[in-house]
Amino acid sequence: MGMNQSAKIVVVGAGSGGITAVAQLLRKRPALKGHVLLIDPAEQHYYQPLWTLVGAGDVKKESTARPMASLIPEGASWLQESVTTFIPKENHLVTEEGTAVQYEYLIIAGGIQLNWEAIPGLRETIGKNGVCSNYSFDTVASTWEAISNFKGGEALFTMPSTPIKCGGAPQKIMYLAEEYFEEHGVRRQSSVHFMTALPNMFAVPRYEKTLNEVVRRKNIQTHFKTELIEIDGPKQVATFENLDTKERFIHHFDLIHVTPPMGPMDFLKNSPITDDTGWVDVNAKTLQHDRFPNVFALGDCSNLPTSKTGAAIRKQAPVVVENLIRLMEHQKSAEAEYDGYTSCPLVTGYGSLVMAEFDYDKQPAESFPIDQSEERLSMFLVKKHFLPILYWDGMLKGLM
Repeated sequence: MGMNQSAKIVVVGAGSGGITAVAQLLRKRPALKGHVLLIDPAEQHYYQPLWTLVGAGDVKKESTARPMASLIPEGASWLQESVTTFIPKENHLVTEEGTAVQYEYLIIAGGIQLNWEAIPGLRETIGKNGVCSNYSFDTVASTWEAISNFKGGEALFTMPSTPIKCGGAPQKIMYLAEEYFEEHGVRRQSSVHFMTALPNMFAVPRYEKTLNEVVRRKNIQTHFKTELIEIDGPKQVATFENLDTKERFIHHFDLIHVTPPMGPMDFLKNSPITDDTGWVDVNAKTLQHDRFPNVFALGDCSNLPTSKTGAAIRKQAPVVVENLIRLMEHQKSAEAEYDGYTSCPLVTGYGSLVMAEFDYDKQPAESFPIDQSEERLSMFLVKKHFLPILYWDGMLKGLM
C-alpha cells in the first residue's frame, strides 16, 4: 500500500504534454513551486519524431532518449507510479501501487496506447522475418536492419484505421526506404506497397496533391481502405481486409513495416473522465473537461478532433496553462482557445520534406514564408537538426 499524497495540481503523464504544461505553469506562476506533482512510471523520455530517421539509418537511436529524472521541471515533484483509477467527483486518483492522490486541479496527458496484440502474429515476429516498426524505441532498430539488408522483393508499409500518433509516419519511412533501395541497386527487383486503411494519402488536399505526386514518381503501389489484420512471420505473408467489401486477401512480403493499431490507454478507457470512445472528454477549444471543470487534458489522450502530434501539444499546452490559471485565480478574462493546429513534417526522402501545418478545418496554418506544400531540403534540415533542440531546450523547459 503506497503512502497517500496530495498536491494542488496533479499531472498524469510526463511525456511531451505533461512536462511542457508543468514547465510553462511554473514559469508563469513561480509561487506554484512545491505544489505540482507529476505521475509517470517511465524511466526514460523519448523524442519520438526522430524515430523515422532512426529507422532509416540517418540518426542514432540513443540520441532520442533521456532519463526522465533529468527532465522533471524544477519545483515539481515526481511520483514514479502508474495511475489505475480516477474518482473525479472526489478529486482523487489511485495508482497501481495503491497510493491515493488528492488534487485540487488535474491535468491529464496520458498519451496513446500501441495495441500490438490487436494483430495476431505480430508480437511474435516483430524484429525478425523482415517485420519491423518505427513505433517503439525497442523495435526501431529492426527497421534499419530490415531496410539495409533488403535484397529485393515485396516491401509493404501499413497504416491502420485507428487514430495514431503522427499520421504521416507510416508513409515517411516508406519514402526513405524506397530511396535507399534505389541508391543501393535493389529497387529494380522490388515492389513497394502502401497498405493504408484510409481512403487517401492525406486528409488535407493541399499536401495530399504533393504526396500523390511523390507516390507516382517513386512508383509506389497504393492500396486504400486496406487494413492489416494478421501476420505470419515465418511464412512471410500478411492478411489484409478491404474495409469496403470486407474481403480478405493475403500478400507475401520480404519486408513489412507495421504501424500498430492504437487506442486510448487502458487506465483511461473505462474511467469516468473519458467519453464513450475512451478518450478524455474535453472542450475542443478550451481543453477543459466537459463535466469536471477542475480537470484539463492535452495531447494524444484527449478527444480533440485533430492529429495526434507533438506540434499540436506545443499549441495546446499554453491554452491549458492559461485556462487553468484563470480558473485558479477566478479571473474574468476571456478563455484561451486552441484552433486545432497540428503539424506533420512529411519526410519524402533523405533531404526532402513537406512541412504540413493545418487546423481543425483542415486549412493550412503555415509558419514559414514559403510554399510549404513543396518538398524542400530546408524543411528536412529543420526537422532533423532544429526541431529536436526546440523540443529539449525550448518546449520541455516551458520557453515556448
